[in-house]
Amino acid sequence: MPTFEAEPRFLRDYRALSKDQKRLFAAAVRLLVVGLKTRRVPAGLRVKRVQGAIGVWELTWAPDGRATFEYGEELRAADAHVIWRRIGTHEIFDRP
Repeated sequence: MPTFEAEPRFLRDYRALSKDQKRLFAAAVRLLVVGLKTRRVPAGLRVKRVQGAIGVWELTWAPDGRATFEYGEELRAADAHVIWRRIGTHEIFDRP
């Protein structure tokens, strides 16, 4: 099972989301967990590297909903560790 942590700015961003946005993000995280466990992340999440930000990845959770993350050191052998960095709209790419 993948492990997760969140940076303070992610938590600030997250608190600013609407209830519906939080629900959509939670659904995307459930898909990401399955994808990380099976090593086949669903294409619909559009997980890809953020250009110009080494080691930072983005995930699409709504038409204009994005979250950025990086992989940290595994806390448990063979389980991915995700560090959430930002969440919101395309505006987060100013400082991913």
